[in-house]
Amino acid sequence: MKMLIEEYSRGYNMLWESIKGLSEEEIRFKPGKNKWSIHQIIIHITDSELVATHRLKKVLAEAEPILTSPDQDAWANSLDYEQLDREQYLLLFKILRSSMLPILRNLTTEQIERVGVYADAGRFTFKELLEFRVQHIRGHLDQIERVKKLLRRSNYKK
Repeated sequence: MKMLIEEYSRGYNMLWESIKGLSEEEIRFKPGKNKWSIHQIIIHITDSELVATHRLKKVLAEAEPILTSPDQDAWANSLDYEQLDREQYLLLFKILRSSMLPILRNLTTEQIERVGVYADAGRFTFKELLEFRVQHIRGHLDQIERVKKLLRRSNYKK
């Protein structure tokens, strides 16, 4: 659990490192129709973190709460991610992660095993939900790297 919390705590730094040195044009590059730019990926990651932080707290505070998942494409389209302030969202992500660390570092064995229930996916322990948060960042860091490779292949000029 200690290693999981440690990787969770590095999420913001890993995200920041992945975009460091990119120009605004590179961050806004869309690799294809219906594909997200790095800017949109960052907004999505933060929106997802906002919802996930709420879920994690529900599982710790309530008896087997019902958990829901937003429609990520509807959020991206309806909330016009392109118009949102990426710096504010990065800061919000950093704050959400750091605000959870005191809670995570003081978890009991009983809390780690607490359960939340998704109507469409079943029961998940707190630990499983936390593991998903770490995997979510890993997956999107890989996605950012794929966008950067496509950007280089497209001979995109700064």
